[in-house]
Amino acid sequence: MTFTEKTALYLKGSYAEIKNITWPTRTEIKQHTILVIAISVAVALFLGLCDYVLNFGLQQLITFIK
Repeated sequence: MTFTEKTALYLKGSYAEIKNITWPTRTEIKQHTILVIAISVAVALFLGLCDYVLNFGLQQLITFIK
């Protein structure tokens, strides 16, 4: 089997597999996008709060030691 025949066979198989995929609906895409954004914002807020608390605590510790 030549390279061209192998490539053609591969592409035919790939195309057949793509037809079997269940693609998400627009509603599902919107819901998942909103979920990802919400989780990203929540994690950013949590990390920002942790940073603020640790920074404040470290400043208090340094002030206390002086």
